[in-house]
Amino acid sequence: MPITVLGLDADDTLWHNETFYQMTRQRFNELLADFVDAQTLEAEIEATERRNLGLYGYGAKGFTLCMLETALAVSEGQVSAKALTEILSAGREMMRHPVEPLPGVHDALETLSEQYKLVLITKGDLFHQEAKLAASGLGNFFSGVEIVSEKKADTYTRIFSRHGAGPEHAAMAGNSMRSDVLPALEAGAYAALIPYHLVWAHEDAPPPTAHPRFAELPSLADLSRWLASKA
Repeated sequence: MPITVLGLDADDTLWHNETFYQMTRQRFNELLADFVDAQTLEAEIEATERRNLGLYGYGAKGFTLCMLETALAVSEGQVSAKALTEILSAGREMMRHPVEPLPGVHDALETLSEQYKLVLITKGDLFHQEAKLAASGLGNFFSGVEIVSEKKADTYTRIFSRHGAGPEHAAMAGNSMRSDVLPALEAGAYAALIPYHLVWAHEDAPPPTAHPRFAELPSLADLSRWLASKA
C-alpha cells in the first residue's frame, strides 16, 4: 500500500511560533537584569521548563508559569510586583500574537490535501492550539486534528492507525527532530524534517541521515515530490 496519511506539525512548520518565544525571552532577560546575567538566566529558565514539562506540558501558559517561577528563584523572592505583572503581560501577548502562516504553506497544503489525508499533529495547550489553527485559515485542509501532550512512537502508531492503515503507510513532517522525526520513524512511518531558523534546544537531536525513510527538505513545498518518490 502507498502512503495515504500525512501528519503535519503546526508551530514553526505551518506558522511562526518560536520567534515570539525568543522575543519574550529577551524581554524576560531585561526584566531580571538587576539580579542575574542573561546567560545564567537562560540556563535557569531552560532547567525550569524541562523540570515542569510533565506538569505544565508545552505551550505559552506553561512557559509563563516557568518565567514566574524562575524570576522568583533567581531574585530570591526580591523581584518586584511590577516586574511580575510585566511577565504575566508578556505571557498574555504570546497567547494573542497574530498567526502568520509561513511562505508557501497555503499552496503546499492545497497540493498535499489533494494527494493525502492530512492530519494536524501538534503539542501544546488545547485551547491555544485550536485558536491558532482557526486564526491561520488552514483548517479546511485537514481531515483530522490531534493535539497531544507528547509525541512518542506509540502516539504516532495510535494516530496513524486511527486515521489510516497504520504508520507503515503514513508520513510525518515538521521542524522538530526530537518530536516530529525520530518517534515517527520509530513507529515505522516516513518522516521529513523541515527546518525553521530558530530551534528550541529541547526539540533538537542528531539527524538519522542514513535512515531510508528520512529526509531533510528545504520547505513544505518540497514534500509532495519526496513523498511521490516513496510510492
